[in-house]
Amino acid sequence: MSVIVVGIADCRIATEPGDVLVTYGLGSCIGLAAYDPGATVGGLLHFMLPDSALLEAEHRTGTPFKFADTGIPLLLERMSRAGAQKRRLLVRIAGAAQMMDPGGVFDIGRRNHQALRRVLWKAGVLVHGEAVGGAISRSVRLEIGTGRMWLREAAGPELEMPLVGVARRGEERTNGLSRPDRGRLAGDAGLRAACDRGLRV
Repeated sequence: MSVIVVGIADCRIATEPGDVLVTYGLGSCIGLAAYDPGATVGGLLHFMLPDSALLEAEHRTGTPFKFADTGIPLLLERMSRAGAQKRRLLVRIAGAAQMMDPGGVFDIGRRNHQALRRVLWKAGVLVHGEAVGGAISRSVRLEIGTGRMWLREAAGPELEMPLVGVARRGEERTNGLSRPDRGRLAGDAGLRAACDRGLRV
């Protein structure tokens, strides 16, 4: 097994069944894991901020994975070059916590989450599972051979993050979640409606 660590403002693509992508210490940052089961291609992005326009151009170009608006399209592009197809992608996210900002002055976690939803909406990609918000750190790992994603919150146990609305052999597509639960995959009405259309049994 080859463990590939994805650092802060970093992105990695893996194609070998024995590969595992892992990232640690997601606070207000977001870890976005995407997986194509047909091509056995996985990708993991750890971005910090919502919008690259916050920086001057010379600083922006050297750190594209630091931002949602530049990092997510690059992740999708690199996965496509590795053989993944956007329509088959299974996406799960973790992070967007409110860390060291109890008054919500900067609200980076929430803004990161909104930016991610906006970028994925434009790309036509749905989110199939998320663990976001709160005030705890998270770590995730994605197994390329199986597509399974594991989540650890703070010092708690590592648990598998289920896919919402994706049928595994012998399972219902809802994975036991009610429609209101599934609607929580997105916060704005337009994306929620798109998720409902995509997840309808």
